[in-house]
Amino acid sequence: MRRIIPALALFLALSLGLTAPLHAASQESTKPAPARADTPRPLGTFGDWIAATHHEADQTVCYAFTRARSSSSKIAGRGDVVLSVTERPSGRDAVALSAGFAYPANAEARLQVEKASFALYTAQHSAFARDGHAVVAALLKGHEVAIHSPAPRHLQVTDQFSLHGFAAAYAAINKACPAK
Repeated sequence: MRRIIPALALFLALSLGLTAPLHAASQESTKPAPARADTPRPLGTFGDWIAATHHEADQTVCYAFTRARSSSSKIAGRGDVVLSVTERPSGRDAVALSAGFAYPANAEARLQVEKASFALYTAQHSAFARDGHAVVAALLKGHEVAIHSPAPRHLQVTDQFSLHGFAAAYAAINKACPAK
């Protein structure tokens, strides 16, 4: 877990500023431009999902992410709400939510795809799937994701995400970072 949180923080810092370059790259030639080792390299925009890679500790990390389409509660000062799936040589199908607020201690969130429901454990501003493989399998079959989370001031929030383009984004990250 100690490796996941800094890696997620790096991922979010890189990905939140990645949208404009990815959109521009998807409009240009398919020939990727050379990138610095720590600079995200776009793989493309697939419907509502964006796929990219970056280097971390001498390994390529591939991820797909989307921002929340809607949220049920307005929370003052809330940051971006991002759902992601990450592939590393050391771990496959890491599903994470950046909630945009700090979770209460020992909180649990629930991710729901159609009728399937999965527990997410929380740490600081993020929530993580315990069984990423099962969540990804459900994401590949679904149309929409709802994540129900405890929020500050004893509120509950539900964030909705589109799965339009997820299968293509997931295929792109697995092609760029194949399982070993």
